[in-house]
Amino acid sequence: MSISKKITLSEDQIPTHWYNIVADMTTKPLPPLHPGTKEPIGPEMLMPLFPMELIKQEVSTEKYVEIPEEVREIYKIWRPTPMFRATGLEKALDTPAKIYYKYEGVSPAGSHKPNTAVPQVYYNKMEGVKRITTETGAGQWGSALSFACGLFDIECDVYMVKVSYEGKPYRKIMMNTWGGNVFPSPSMRTEAGRKILAEDPNSPGSLGIAISEAVEMALTDESTKYALGSVLNHVLMHQTIIGEEALLQMEKAGDYPDVVIAPFGGGSNFAGIAFPFLRKNLEGTHQTRCVAVEPASCPKLTRGVFRYDLGDSVGMTPLLPMYTLGHNFVPAPIHAGGLRYHGAGAIVSQLLNDKQIEAYSIKQLECFEAGLLFARTEGIIPAPEATHAIAQVIREAEQAKAEGKEKVILFNLCGHGHFDMTSYEQYLAGNLVEHEVTQEEILDSLAQLDTPTIG
Repeated sequence: MSISKKITLSEDQIPTHWYNIVADMTTKPLPPLHPGTKEPIGPEMLMPLFPMELIKQEVSTEKYVEIPEEVREIYKIWRPTPMFRATGLEKALDTPAKIYYKYEGVSPAGSHKPNTAVPQVYYNKMEGVKRITTETGAGQWGSALSFACGLFDIECDVYMVKVSYEGKPYRKIMMNTWGGNVFPSPSMRTEAGRKILAEDPNSPGSLGIAISEAVEMALTDESTKYALGSVLNHVLMHQTIIGEEALLQMEKAGDYPDVVIAPFGGGSNFAGIAFPFLRKNLEGTHQTRCVAVEPASCPKLTRGVFRYDLGDSVGMTPLLPMYTLGHNFVPAPIHAGGLRYHGAGAIVSQLLNDKQIEAYSIKQLECFEAGLLFARTEGIIPAPEATHAIAQVIREAEQAKAEGKEKVILFNLCGHGHFDMTSYEQYLAGNLVEHEVTQEEILDSLAQLDTPTIG
């Protein structure tokens, strides 16, 4: 194993502002619509779910939003996060490419998710909220929100996709340790959950179902709000602290990426690393390829359609303009974890539709093979979500080798896999099976949509 080069920043270099890419987009994202009237909604429809400051950020067109000083002080627990040049991986691949990764696994929750959990809970606290509900897939978002709620003494209820709840008990215990209450979804605690279980008592759950349950609980209690870990504009904006730091670190390294790569579930991971570099593209100073990588079992960017769809399974959220597989789509219970959401955020969807970014899907065995190579050459065991980015990095590095060209690659190592060892155990034992959703399954799900089309 080669010793990878570490590129660090000091505490006083933690960014003071988040970046709002909407300000620079040529084609602005289309507005959310009321699920009943199909008319554009105003802030008043979001008020039962979110504190006003987050609603303002959700609709903001300001280029930069200042990070509250109290949030920056909490960020200092783990930020700035390190960047590494992956010399061990480069050597193993025998590639002329230079590979860098931004490592977000140093946060208390072990992923990038606290970057938005902390400010979301902060703004709720400022408005006197007593409880926050949310959903979680693999458990990284639920862990991050439980951590943040503990800091601000707010109760936290987490609806965890059942297949992950049963397969990742230590994620649940982690949330419980920080004071979070965790329920397998679908559950009997909500009307939405009871409806799903009546139709399918053995439902493995989905993020769409878990969102329905969390939203329902928020709407039935005035002292409770809802928090989302991806998809929405304000969530993606909070994550841009990753890319803002990465810009400084790449400058310190004396390099600039030809391609920026991140895993893709709803968009927060990808947006966090890519949007500040896309700003340079949109300003006309650089031309960096920005690549989102999703699982072949849930390929909304590569095989979905761009149209309005619900953010949840039951119909409690506004209609969002997104690349989607349909809100009733229930992905296979594979180990992609947090990447199993049926749709993509409105901003990312618009950027993809405008061909400002690229998207690829990769099957899980290739991803785990990449994760194992990374662990053995760089020493960090990546979360299953992160292995999707690593697999694409390896493809890019091998292409550079085949062409005999130098290439600078940057990717977001969004979290470690310390709570995902069961999946590695199954891979090493040869028990993981390949899975790719069929076109028939996608068409069946999309056929159920009666939402407005786009264009």
